[in-house]
Amino acid sequence: MTPAPEAEAQRFLLTPLDALLQAGESSDGAREALDLFRAVARDVPAYRSLLAEQNIDPASIRTAADFARLPLLDKKNYNRRFTLDELMLGGRLTRADFFAVSSGSTGEPTFWPRAQADEFPVAVRFEQVFRDAFRAHERRTLAVVCFALGTWVGGMFTSSCMRHLSAKGYPVVTATPGNKIDEILRVVQRLGPQFEQTVLLGYPPFLKEVVDAGRMQGIDWSPFKVKLVMAGEAFSETWRDLVAERLGVDDPLRFGASIYGTADAGVLGQETPVSIAIRRFLAERPEAAQAMFGDTRLPTLCQYDPTARYFESLPVEGGGGSLAFSGWNGVPLVRYHIADRGGILGYDAMQAKMRDLGCDPVATVRASGGPEPRRQPFVWVFGRTDFTVSFFGANVFPETISLGLEQPEVRARVTGKFVMQVKEGLADDKPRLTVAVELAKDAGGEDAFAEAVALAILAQLRRLNSEFTNYVPQEFQKPLVTLYPTGHPDYFPVGVKHRYSRK
Repeated sequence: MTPAPEAEAQRFLLTPLDALLQAGESSDGAREALDLFRAVARDVPAYRSLLAEQNIDPASIRTAADFARLPLLDKKNYNRRFTLDELMLGGRLTRADFFAVSSGSTGEPTFWPRAQADEFPVAVRFEQVFRDAFRAHERRTLAVVCFALGTWVGGMFTSSCMRHLSAKGYPVVTATPGNKIDEILRVVQRLGPQFEQTVLLGYPPFLKEVVDAGRMQGIDWSPFKVKLVMAGEAFSETWRDLVAERLGVDDPLRFGASIYGTADAGVLGQETPVSIAIRRFLAERPEAAQAMFGDTRLPTLCQYDPTARYFESLPVEGGGGSLAFSGWNGVPLVRYHIADRGGILGYDAMQAKMRDLGCDPVATVRASGGPEPRRQPFVWVFGRTDFTVSFFGANVFPETISLGLEQPEVRARVTGKFVMQVKEGLADDKPRLTVAVELAKDAGGEDAFAEAVALAILAQLRRLNSEFTNYVPQEFQKPLVTLYPTGHPDYFPVGVKHRYSRK
């Protein structure tokens, strides 16, 4: 059945969260994915054409195994090939009432039409975070949207979902200063004291900038009982601890949650207290993380509702998995290959693996208070590989450099932003790994501190990246670090999306 705005609104507004999530705690989502396929094959002209070209009879797709043989969709073979009308239900672009635009960080920006009916399933993801982790149904909450406001998906979509929560009866009031630090701080200082908690929603590095800017202005964050909702970039558990310390909060399982979101389909999954407990355990055990995720890097780990977003993990050359999903959106998507590296695992299977590693994350969550963990499956996603650089044949990931900058001996004097690059001919005509690092405002950048930063990065590279340790000659392993003042136009221009590597 295709979603109708009135029905979706009523379902969200009148159905308690427990009931909304119940099906996804007991189903693998295959039936819902097949229902989606049948509706899209019937009502979306572009998808009908694609199936006809490949001689696929929709009536032949009856099981999950049949579904898994359907063609994978992507921007090139689907979105950019057909008109927007052809991609929509009934062939009508005007079914939508709004556009979201992808960031274009990997190419040409893509326009994604959406209708209000498409927002309510995404609002459920926010509701799960706000209710289960933040207890926002019991506390007057100021939600401050710190994503950029414009055609990009983050700010406008998030603002809409916050208002849907309020319409459902949550005591949540939203302010939308966007990504203007002075305005965010003004909103928090003026309005925050009138609420029991303040939630900042934004891009993780930017939220850290907001926190640090407030501290420099003498703001004591602890009375505001700040919570964070983050999207757009992975971060380490060291980063989580650092920001929690600066905010004066002491519950790492519930003060912040990352959401796995895309312009293609809104929010696909969200961190929960139990997923954070698992991640924090694995952060201290790279070998266990390698066994769990196939990589010593720590991915973003979320839970998701398989009846709303049906995930598949596809094998990729060299090992690991690549994610595809299916779900209702303005442009309904069936087996859409988002190409994020990651994987999926059921709830019981995840708990069994953690017990084998000597960890009971459910017991950890129960001991710290709050509601019982939900029995949703898990999805994990690594940062995009287009931000990596190759050095002597070893992949260097930005997450590892970030972790080096978060170490206690250096983190007070840097913002956490950097640009890594492999440059030729700097030493005996050999390539060198260079890292441009942004200093915190008014921080000094003497040679001794640059050396300390280089050693902190090197220690994390050697700890977490065995490929780097074994492939790169020892005399070239220590990166060449150059320190730059805040907002330096060559590496850290203000007001644009930051890129962590240059080819």
